[in-house]
Amino acid sequence: MEIVLVRHGLPMRVETKDGAAANPSLSRIGLAQADQASDWLVAIDIDAIYSSPLQRARETAAPFAKRSGLKIGIEDDVSEFDRDSSTYIPMEELKAQNYEAWKAFVDGGYGDDVDVLSFQATVVRGIESIIDRHPGERVAVFCHGGVVNMWASHVLETPPRLFIDVGYASVSRFLCASTGERSLVSLNETQHLTG
Repeated sequence: MEIVLVRHGLPMRVETKDGAAANPSLSRIGLAQADQASDWLVAIDIDAIYSSPLQRARETAAPFAKRSGLKIGIEDDVSEFDRDSSTYIPMEELKAQNYEAWKAFVDGGYGDDVDVLSFQATVVRGIESIIDRHPGERVAVFCHGGVVNMWASHVLETPPRLFIDVGYASVSRFLCASTGERSLVSLNETQHLTG
C-alpha cells in the first residue's frame, strides 16, 4: 500500500492570551495551497483520507474530500508536537524575526516539554494503524511538518529530528509492504504548487 503524507497549507499566526491551544486556521495563501494539493491528488487514485484533528490539517483536506467524495477520518496520532501550544508562528516568520530561536528549533531544540522519541513513537503508531486498516490501497494523510519528519526518520532508520524543511501543502510518498518493509518514494514534492 502507499501512504501519501500531505502537509497542511500556510496557517495564520495565532497567539492566545488565555493559554488555550492556538490551533490556527489556514491563511488565504494556505487555502489556495489546499486547492492546489487537491488538484494534484485528484490525478491519482486515493482510496481513503485521514487528517490530524488540528484545524489547519482538516482545512487542507477539505477541498480534496469534497472533490473525491471521500470522508475524512481523524487520526489523533498524526497531530503536531505543539498541538497544545498557545502560540503558532509559521516557521518562516520565526526565522525572519528570531533567527536564533528558529535555528535552535530546527537543530532539535523543540522545547523542554517535547519528548522527541515519544512523539515519533506516537506518529509511527498512528501511521501504522492506518496502514493496517488499508492493505493494498493508497491513502492520503493530511498532517504536519514534524509528523513527516518523524515518519521519514523512522522509515530511513535515522535518529528522529527535523532534517527537512517540509513545504506547506507538499506531498511525501511511502510504500508500505504487508511484510513490514517501509520505503521512501518521494519527499517534499511541491511541483503542484504554483505562484
